[in-house]
Amino acid sequence: MKKNMGPGDRLVRSLLAILIMVLYYFNVIEGVLGIVFLGVAGILLLTSLVRVCPLYLPFGLSTRSRK
Repeated sequence: MKKNMGPGDRLVRSLLAILIMVLYYFNVIEGVLGIVFLGVAGILLLTSLVRVCPLYLPFGLSTRSRK
């Protein structure tokens, strides 16, 4: 797949995923909602690592700079 995420987008996603994990660890979010948020955090972290957002593809969006 063609990479479509820029460094700013990756940073925001990674920080948000880490924040969710920390909130879950300290029991700020818990139960079913906490588990759902952990799933979202996992998806955010995975997409930032592979630099591809599947939701951007159908719309032709990209936050990656063109050089």
